[in-house]
Amino acid sequence: MSANNDEPKEYASPPCSRRELDPLWADTIPQDVAAWRTAERARLLAARRLQSVEARAAAAEAVAQRLDALLGEVRGLTISGWWPIKAELDLRFWLAGLAARGAAAALPLVVERGRPLAFRPWAPGAPMVRGFWNIPVPAEGPEVRPDVVLAPVVGFDAAGYRLGYGGGYFDRTLAALAPHRPRAIGVGLEAARIATIHPQPHDIPMQAVVTEEGRVRA
Repeated sequence: MSANNDEPKEYASPPCSRRELDPLWADTIPQDVAAWRTAERARLLAARRLQSVEARAAAAEAVAQRLDALLGEVRGLTISGWWPIKAELDLRFWLAGLAARGAAAALPLVVERGRPLAFRPWAPGAPMVRGFWNIPVPAEGPEVRPDVVLAPVVGFDAAGYRLGYGGGYFDRTLAALAPHRPRAIGVGLEAARIATIHPQPHDIPMQAVVTEEGRVRA
């Protein structure tokens, strides 16, 4: 399978342009920053798509090892990951192994556009349905509150700020879970590191960002 056709074409990511955000959220971002983020997001996504399937698989294995070193003992924890789209690293194999270690895996889902994410338990073979933007989500199960949230990054900086797809869902979710926020860890490729994402007041930094080569912050 080539690097150009390994993602099903019907999958779509959350909104990535300012006009598609809910108005209250979009109005907090200066137009020059929003335009820069849109351009930088497009550049980083295009570069990511050029990486081979084999290279991404090797990067995912390396990231899994670094997550193990960072998290340590996970027994009793609920850890949310993601269903990979748009050449994101596929860590489902790592999530699938959590049960044997006494932990539980979960996936996020959009319950309502512009609102915080919800989380449902996930395991290999679990029934899935198409959620917002056609991203598969668990079809059933109670909502859970994760102890650790892994968030895919399109870009990130040394301060732990994450450039995502532009919908603001992870920031909105972390804000809603205050003051007892889950541990937020960004995950992506080292090539996604940039000097700054030009963070705004609503942006919430990750406690760590893990790549195949290491991590920023502790």
